[in-house]
Amino acid sequence: MFELETKYWAQGFKRILGMDEVGRGALAGPVTVGGVIWRQHVTGEGIRDSKALKPRERERLSRYIRAEAEAFAVASREPGYIDAHGIVQAIQSCQVEIIAKLNPDMLLLDAFLLPEAQCSVPQQAIVKGDQLSVSIAAASIVAKVDRDRLMCELDAQFPGLGLDSHKGYGTRSHYAALALHGPCDLHRKSFLGNWEQSRV
Repeated sequence: MFELETKYWAQGFKRILGMDEVGRGALAGPVTVGGVIWRQHVTGEGIRDSKALKPRERERLSRYIRAEAEAFAVASREPGYIDAHGIVQAIQSCQVEIIAKLNPDMLLLDAFLLPEAQCSVPQQAIVKGDQLSVSIAAASIVAKVDRDRLMCELDAQFPGLGLDSHKGYGTRSHYAALALHGPCDLHRKSFLGNWEQSRV
């Protein structure tokens, strides 16, 4: 998990920022991006792709990451922004916000590069980066814990949709709740095309 960071540390980069997003394909709720600059000589034991961790493990590791990382930040974009600008622009605007906060000298991104017009920092995109980079994996954990916690809080405001269980993703139970209650303000209208067509 440290191979990429070690490579760039050896080249003289000091603030290597890994970023990853969660909620990209969800039908409801925000998309959330985490960013972590990992501290050299800190083991990062147990940090791996957030999807491979149980909720309790993610919670524990999120606390560890926040305590041990050189720096971290989280940014989100709400459903209205996603509908207006698209999911890619929503994610990229979160990434740009995090870069401005953390002032990195190197970026490690999961799968996709930022356009050069939005970022002058050297960057590398890594397919399945959350399985290959401790910084990206840590970012995915911090983002996942923050977003899941928010969706559980929103469940109380929007009862009956099961947000605390499916976290806004297109599960069978979510589609059943949509059929019963219809969409709410948390739903991304641009993501509901297939569901709306199935009701015609």
